[in-house]
Amino acid sequence: MTRLEQLQVRLSQYIACEAAILDGAQSYSIAGRNLTRANLSDISEMIRYLEKEIATETSRCLGKGRNKMFGIIPRDL
Repeated sequence: MTRLEQLQVRLSQYIACEAAILDGAQSYSIAGRNLTRANLSDISEMIRYLEKEIATETSRCLGKGRNKMFGIIPRDL
């Protein structure tokens, strides 16, 4: 599994988590035990981060990354 695929899987998991929180599953209790999910702002921040990382990784795969080599011809003038 490539890094790009891993990032896309993580993004889909965070989006599903965000949808669950928005549907009202922020916290619940079963048999006297309470469970609280992550904060919505933290999840939204991570989604933005993952989208940025996916864009960066996609551009790297296409050869448009930040580190590009250029041919330099030294000349003695």
